[in-house]
Amino acid sequence: MTNKITLSRFKIILIFLLIFIMTLYFVSDTILSGIGNFLIRDEMPVQSDAIIVLNTGVEYYSRLIEAADLYNKGYADKIIINGNRKMDIERELEEKGYEPCCPWYENRLRVLSLYHIPREKVIPISAEDVYDSTGEAQIIGNHLKNMGLNKIIITTSKSHTKRAGFIWKSFYDGDLLIRIISAKTDPYDHKGWWKDGRQIRWVLSEYGAWVYYYWKKVNES
Repeated sequence: MTNKITLSRFKIILIFLLIFIMTLYFVSDTILSGIGNFLIRDEMPVQSDAIIVLNTGVEYYSRLIEAADLYNKGYADKIIINGNRKMDIERELEEKGYEPCCPWYENRLRVLSLYHIPREKVIPISAEDVYDSTGEAQIIGNHLKNMGLNKIIITTSKSHTKRAGFIWKSFYDGDLLIRIISAKTDPYDHKGWWKDGRQIRWVLSEYGAWVYYYWKKVNES
């Protein structure tokens, strides 16, 4: 009798386990897609003073292409880029006489020229000490305010848009009117990111950056 009860319980557990596995199988794509989609923030562009191309993150050239597209559609008459990040070892090399072959922004201007963006419409901002999205927002945002710009479009990689928008709007709410636009040619796919090793790294990096952001906030308070 005891053996029959034990066998019945085992069958019930096995049935529930199979149901759980089947449910997980059918909803896993939905859950993973939601995890990927959470990272995206894509707003409608409006007429603005400038288009800002963020430098931190991945898939940079897609951002330049998006900025060029927005410019050509008439949303702004200038594009602002930043870069020239320098590590300590690079500064040491410069002290030894190392000189780069061309200005840090030259390749970016050449990419934009392919999309008929005049060089004089691109404003490069050197940001040697920018190493993360928070630092970029602080340094570049202050430059924009000093330039008298009030309405800006920010373009960045799809998986970077939610965090970038959150950071910029937390710093400049009331000071700058900001629209966050994702780079449409960026290959990130929230519906299948877990099938691509490169995109898995992007997602893990973004969630790790969210954790770091809040950890830093807690330790600063």
